[in-house]
Amino acid sequence: MGKAAVARAFGEIKAALAVLNAEVDGAGAVPFSAADPLGGLADGCLEILAGSREVEAGIAAVKAKAAVGYVESAAAVAGPDVPVRAQEMAVAAEIGCVLALGPRAASSFLVTSHAVTATLPRTLEALQAGVISWSHAVVMADETACLDGAGAAALEAHFLDPDAPDPARGCPVGQLPAHRFKAKARTWRERHQAGSIEKRHAKGVAERRVEFRPDQDGMAWLSAYLPADQALAGWNRLTAAARGMQGPDEPRSMPQLRADTFTDAILTNGTTNDGETRGSSSSSVTEGEGAVRDGVQSPIRAQVLVTVPVFSLMGVTDEPAVLDGCGPIPPSMARRLVAGGAGSFYRVLVDPRDGAPLEIGRTSYRVTGAMRSWLRMRDCKCPFPGCSNNSLDNDADHILAWANGGTTGISNLGQPCPKHHKLRHTTAWKPTPATKNEPPGWTSPTGRHYLSEHQDWEPAQWPPGWPSGFLPEARNKPGERSLLEDALLQHLAV
Repeated sequence: MGKAAVARAFGEIKAALAVLNAEVDGAGAVPFSAADPLGGLADGCLEILAGSREVEAGIAAVKAKAAVGYVESAAAVAGPDVPVRAQEMAVAAEIGCVLALGPRAASSFLVTSHAVTATLPRTLEALQAGVISWSHAVVMADETACLDGAGAAALEAHFLDPDAPDPARGCPVGQLPAHRFKAKARTWRERHQAGSIEKRHAKGVAERRVEFRPDQDGMAWLSAYLPADQALAGWNRLTAAARGMQGPDEPRSMPQLRADTFTDAILTNGTTNDGETRGSSSSSVTEGEGAVRDGVQSPIRAQVLVTVPVFSLMGVTDEPAVLDGCGPIPPSMARRLVAGGAGSFYRVLVDPRDGAPLEIGRTSYRVTGAMRSWLRMRDCKCPFPGCSNNSLDNDADHILAWANGGTTGISNLGQPCPKHHKLRHTTAWKPTPATKNEPPGWTSPTGRHYLSEHQDWEPAQWPPGWPSGFLPEARNKPGERSLLEDALLQHLAV
């Protein structure tokens, strides 16, 4: 046991790595497939990748436990006379040297390791089982850092316990890229953590700023920390302007066009030397008209889709709204967007049991504007695994082709981004069936099935004391509005 056991275990790991390297090189004792050596090798490499991911997760769990064990043992050996801060620096420096990490990275690794081993038991269990990666564990530690014990346990259970009262839907956490898991975890935390999002948003607004960071090759980054509605409207406006410049004689890519449009806006006040208006950023246009600045109406519309719980829109609850492509926002921001910037208002019926949109269908090929907005609500982004492409850039696509008998209903529509739309029609990657509440998954050329990321719809919070007559299904006659709808319309008319 002891050091000898450790050395023997790592020796076996190195021997296993030698076997895997031989298999990847096609030099194994037995081919993956005697009938189809090349196809068998391709499939075998995927199996090795999948197994490597699980083993890496298990190794990450061992590293975290070993780091915490070293910290605790070193503190006991050092004794009470060593100042706490000095001891923390000493152990971080030691671990940094062993793992070849800088001081900041070593400290961050220790913080996450302590959180995973001491306060996130489901995360540690999933890591040891190879269900999630270390990057997922870092996200979980970051998103629970500001929560109390009960809040952290609830967030863990939502994403890692399939028997939780309301578990996360769609693709399991470990099959999501860590940056997509971070977006989902942040959304859930914003909805459920104690404290008002309005107060935290006010603090963020007070800290708004623009930052400059030099980069290599004579380049630099210019970024702005802004309220989400302003930032997203500006991004969508740049996208719309860049898309309008595309054509057969335009050699620039979309990223280049966005960058050039942004540069024109900040260096020329949105106007070129010949007086042409480029269009300026609008902070709260929701499917509405272009902004007006210096008396000139811009032809570019900055589109924003915001989903607002009905009672939050009426101001009787403080539930966050969801800004498409960004995540939860304060209800005050949502009310301002709807009241001040909406050129059109789509009423989307939702299931009162789970908050998900209901089916909208059509018997002709054409996809209506209302249906496209509904797709944006259902999918939020391109449904291809790991893709973060925002809804505004995506196409409405029939899963079962219209020519093959497919219908133009929500359950037969997806909204892949242009890249993955092309992938679907030029390779053997194919979408799987969708439902009214779930985007399509995907099947790869090798036959492997990958689930899509689903939104975590939740029913609205009912204000205490509201009578049952306000329930959406409480109607006097078919086709008549409910009392809730009457109250909402009256509120919006005030």
